[in-house]
Amino acid sequence: MAHTRPPQTPRDPRPPTPRAAQAAGFMLGGEPLALDLADTLVTVTDPPTDLLADATQVRRFWELQAARLPAGAARPSPAATRTLRDAIRAVLDAHLEHQRPPPTALAEINAAASTATTSPRLTFVGGEFCQAEDWHTTDAASVAVAAAARSAIEVLTSDDATRLRRCANPMCSMLFVADTPRRQWCTPNICGNRARAARHYRRSRTRAESSTP
Repeated sequence: MAHTRPPQTPRDPRPPTPRAAQAAGFMLGGEPLALDLADTLVTVTDPPTDLLADATQVRRFWELQAARLPAGAARPSPAATRTLRDAIRAVLDAHLEHQRPPPTALAEINAAASTATTSPRLTFVGGEFCQAEDWHTTDAASVAVAAAARSAIEVLTSDDATRLRRCANPMCSMLFVADTPRRQWCTPNICGNRARAARHYRRSRTRAESSTP
């Protein structure tokens, strides 16, 4: 489909809340788009658990992200979604492990980013000049793919790269950008609560053992 007016930048850039993501079957939400996508692959299980294993979950994922996608973007296919997700996950994991990223994963991200070109557009809003962005493509589904790929590029080439973390829970593989230096857990209501409960148990057990004659 050819656009007489290209898709615009997001109408509402707010990401999904963690609560909304969890209600839809995902552990984490509200991170950069690329991380929300990468976190649909749980790598601490053997084999990894794919939270996008069926088309319904793929649809739910993109519905959660719709508010921060360019207007007019269509939902990509499950295969395209999972292919890009796997590439982004591989590159992010390589970054955290201080390893060279797989060349095939880099190529996949760059190819996805190129499926929808953009151009700046000057607007005048509220008495001020502003820059908007138009997306150009004949395939509306490629806009979402390109947006996710570009999100990965932005994360890895900005200050976000230095704040990229893996959850401190060894039984969790969720990735996030730490908004504060003290953040260790992907979500306070899952891994944060588990860590606090474990600490409480250890302290209670230590006190009980020390009071035993």
